[in-house]
Amino acid sequence: MDRLKFFREAIRDIKTSGTIVPSSRFLTKRMVKHIDFDTVKVIVEFGPGNGIITKEILKRIRPGTKLIAFEINNRFFESLEKIKHSQLIIEKVSAEEITPILQKHGFDKVDCVVSSLPFTNIPAEISDRILDNTYEAMRDNSVFVQYQYSLSYYKKLKEVFKDKVKLSFEAFNIPPAFVYIAKK
Repeated sequence: MDRLKFFREAIRDIKTSGTIVPSSRFLTKRMVKHIDFDTVKVIVEFGPGNGIITKEILKRIRPGTKLIAFEINNRFFESLEKIKHSQLIIEKVSAEEITPILQKHGFDKVDCVVSSLPFTNIPAEISDRILDNTYEAMRDNSVFVQYQYSLSYYKKLKEVFKDKVKLSFEAFNIPPAFVYIAKK
């Protein structure tokens, strides 16, 4: 999906996209640098949009590792389906459904979660459920990487992940983004 199509879809459904431009290559690299590609077997991606981070993960993924992408936007989902990769599983369901989707594909836990969800646009009861369900689905010592355009979700992540949340910042993105790195 090119930038113009992304922009049109993002404007049409800003609540689920959370932005009007795709992530920059700088933000993409900052997000995936926190994944230990040598050890992970199951990676989950929430809100992959047009798949820019998805493609970067797939470039680095090891044989035998699976990437499960959750995307509820119809046009973004259709765009993701064009990515042909044997290790990619695309699900058109809410991130709230992480546990049943993992089980559907024969997994009990996830090693890494990469999220582009616009948590500040999602109703609190849904975003809380997504985060709680995700935490429960994560293995011990697994990592959760999330970007946001403000620090408003930092407090909630600290409630869930306790003192195991670090913060990073990517200025070379439109708009600049905060990257949360949380460990279970």
